[in-house]
Amino acid sequence: MVDLTKLEIKFRNLDNFRVILGSNDSNLKVLNSLYNLDIFTKGEDIFISTKNVEIIELLEKIFEVLIMIASNNIIISERDIIYIAKLSEKNSKEDIVDIYVNRMFITKTLSGKPIYAKTLNQKEYIKAINKDDLVFAIGPAGTGKTYIAVVNALAKLKSNEIKKIILTRPAVEAGENLGFLPGDLKEKVDPYLRPLYDALYEVLGSKTVEDYIEKGVIEIAPLAYMRGRTLESAYVILDEAQNTTVNQMKLFLTRLGFNSKMVVTGDVTQIDLPKRIDSGLVNAVKLLEGVKGISTIKFDRVDVIRHPLVQKVLAKYEEYES
Repeated sequence: MVDLTKLEIKFRNLDNFRVILGSNDSNLKVLNSLYNLDIFTKGEDIFISTKNVEIIELLEKIFEVLIMIASNNIIISERDIIYIAKLSEKNSKEDIVDIYVNRMFITKTLSGKPIYAKTLNQKEYIKAINKDDLVFAIGPAGTGKTYIAVVNALAKLKSNEIKKIILTRPAVEAGENLGFLPGDLKEKVDPYLRPLYDALYEVLGSKTVEDYIEKGVIEIAPLAYMRGRTLESAYVILDEAQNTTVNQMKLFLTRLGFNSKMVVTGDVTQIDLPKRIDSGLVNAVKLLEGVKGISTIKFDRVDVIRHPLVQKVLAKYEEYES
């Protein structure tokens, strides 16, 4: 017989209960998948199929956080359930609730939907960009490093804080892998800048983006195009910076002009440079540590919000590879 435990939690009202469970108990199903448990309702009580005290306390904490968030009329998605569950392992209830109740607004999409920072590190990232003129953002894919930088740049463009947005990346793949493609270096690199375009389209729409590119308000170019320029009143984003050499990074960073911001993003675990060549990103972060006016934000796996099954697949591969 399966051991069942009733969670010691109290919902505010029936609507609060329904919001937290999700449509057709979808949020409960996410928690079931995350913890390999049967989590189900009887009336307005929640039961779980374990007597493990740590798991019971963790789930009670998760539900208490969800109750506080839902009480502020905030819609809770399945993605939120995963992130809240992760944070609940190490963070206080108050800190987690603060992310959602005191959300940091960035800008709106073309359809008028507000874009907020979704994680603690994303909030710190935006604060750092607003405070300092040079920010390094390091961490795995899926943490929002590039997306947040682009939409924040668009917010500053809309408010006339800057006059131009420049999006660039090293053209490491423009050798053997892209050599067969037609066009100049920019055209070869454009497919690799697709995440940047997607963020631009979401906020401005494709017509406005193309118009801004034509007028030079938005410039999208490989890193080689930065040589010899000084970038004034611009918001410059260097993406995939782990694939810069030390000299390329030095060249890029010394382009910073007055009333400008530079955001450098990359994943130091995904370096495509030849083995004997040092990464400019790794070198710069170490070299510039402690310099006033420069911030480094380090994202980690807790910021990567993926389907629970993807997390399990990754865990199994990591176990296999180790």
